[in-house]
Amino acid sequence: MKIKIHRLAAALVGLTIFTSPFTTAYAQGSLTPPGGPAPTMKTLAQIEPRTPISSAPFTISVPGSYYLTTNLTVSGGTAITIATHGVTLDLNGFTIASTAPSATGSGILISSGLRNLAILNGFIQGSVTNNGSGLYSGSGFGHGIYRNGSPQNARVSGVSVSGCRYSGIYLGDGDSTVVESCTVQTVGNEGIRAGTIKASVAKDCGGIAIFGQQVADCHGESTGNGDGLSAITALNCQGATSSGYGLSAINTAQNCYGQSSSGTGLYAGMAQNCYGRSTSGTGLRALTAQNCYAQSTSGTGLYAGHTAQNCYGYSGTYTGLFAADIAIGCLGASLSGTGLGAYIANSCRGVSATGPAQSLSFKYNMP
Repeated sequence: MKIKIHRLAAALVGLTIFTSPFTTAYAQGSLTPPGGPAPTMKTLAQIEPRTPISSAPFTISVPGSYYLTTNLTVSGGTAITIATHGVTLDLNGFTIASTAPSATGSGILISSGLRNLAILNGFIQGSVTNNGSGLYSGSGFGHGIYRNGSPQNARVSGVSVSGCRYSGIYLGDGDSTVVESCTVQTVGNEGIRAGTIKASVAKDCGGIAIFGQQVADCHGESTGNGDGLSAITALNCQGATSSGYGLSAINTAQNCYGQSSSGTGLYAGMAQNCYGRSTSGTGLRALTAQNCYAQSTSGTGLYAGHTAQNCYGYSGTYTGLFAADIAIGCLGASLSGTGLGAYIANSCRGVSATGPAQSLSFKYNMP
């Protein structure tokens, strides 16, 4: 009898343990809602916290983000003025244009001393043309994007400028200004000027087409006596001009091409893997030239102020290749002038059709 009671007690305990979670799981509060549902949608300002611009002239005087909602046209003066720090202006694929009879004002004017600016994605268009002899005239803007003073931390990206009387995109020489993926076509003076310029093109410019400290993957063409492209360091660039430097790099030009009709095709402190060409000036001129090729119709093909290594220079009537100090592994050729000239030549060769093959003070590993 005692054994049966104990077994019954154990069974009851086990049943209590097994069923107790299910008992508490059904302990619910009131199902009556406390109130109506609250709104969860965001406002348009929260989704798109930017200020629209639908007419011009327009002055941005409050920091923030702005965007165009349509094409803008002014009949004179400046279309948009940025007058405060901390502004992003998205042209949103639209065009800013001017019908001013005399090209004045700017598509976008940056006031003096500003910082933290970005101008993006669109077009600035005037009606200035080049008559074919370097005379630029017509209606529209004087400048595409222009700064008064030197902005800091300023960037222009994805903007195309055309038909301006003076400059295309002019941010000055500050080292914290950047122009990238932009194009300029037909401006009477400078095409693009900034601290860093990348993946951009400026053509049919009356002055310097592209001017920057660090310039990479760019192409500049000047129709006047300005440089096609001028930089402290140029990488993978092309420049062409009528009478200035086709491409000029104070420090280094690497994988670059420069062409000039009457000036120097390519000029650099150090030229590496470069090609320079000129009609009546020097094809390529550098303090040190390595793995370079140059030619000139009536000037010096390649001129090295110090060393030329693994280079080739050709001239129609003057010296093909000249190294003031040392030429190593080089070839100089001329139609009627001196083929190769150097103070010291090692493993080089000079050829000329009617002039002297070489003019050397010392030579090694050569016949």
